[in-house]
Amino acid sequence: MAQTDSRSSTFPEVVEINVGGQVYVTRLETLTAVPASHLWAKFTQNAPADLPKDSKGRFFFDRDGFLFRYILDYLRDRELLLPELFKERKRLQKEADFFQLPELSRRLAAASKDSSYAEDSGEPEEADLTSPVTSSSSSDRALRSPGANSGYITIGYRGSYTIGRDIQADAKFRRVARITVCSKISLAKEVFGETLNESRDPDRPPDKYTSRYYLKYNFLEQAFDRLAATGFHMVACNSTGTCSYGSNDPGEDKLWTSYTEYIFSR
Repeated sequence: MAQTDSRSSTFPEVVEINVGGQVYVTRLETLTAVPASHLWAKFTQNAPADLPKDSKGRFFFDRDGFLFRYILDYLRDRELLLPELFKERKRLQKEADFFQLPELSRRLAAASKDSSYAEDSGEPEEADLTSPVTSSSSSDRALRSPGANSGYITIGYRGSYTIGRDIQADAKFRRVARITVCSKISLAKEVFGETLNESRDPDRPPDKYTSRYYLKYNFLEQAFDRLAATGFHMVACNSTGTCSYGSNDPGEDKLWTSYTEYIFSR
């Protein structure tokens, strides 16, 4: 036991971990809160050098980074609090099984069973409340390809560049930092799939809209190729920009910043 305590003490009190690309910062006490769990074993039975790390030295776990937030919440409070209309209980239960949290897994299994019972008991769901004509149309849509769903997607990005005092000089562009996606959630996921970063708005149901998603890459052409491949066409674009000097010296290069949006429709 003394050996275990000695090895665990080599970990910092505050730990940075990378779970599937999502970074979390928490206390070592939280990670080891459940004895015999996967995280407890990793951080009490090993030395820091024994655990895999990412390029920045953070401890790395190749699991679902978005769902890990609920694992961490459970480790903190021993409570299961999920958002309304949460539809990933089975996936979260799989994560609970991996991290060897049997009580959390049991609660998720019970919640999934209750949800299935409600569906089988004949309680009307949203789709059942539609008229026969609407229901028929929904069935027809289900037989078509996912690309048959119509809607709008807006792609936005902020950019900046400098222009020298010589108007003929080449503009020096800065790399696009982030490409944002505004649309119905189901459309965004259909088009961009795993390249869509949902960390800022992870729990909303697919029939809702969001303006908080962004892409994991920063090439506009890559986004446009995905949109074209799924049947979208650009219908409008707009851009705004401001100009300022880099310093109080009017002889210095001008710095331009801009925000641009491209609107696609299908």
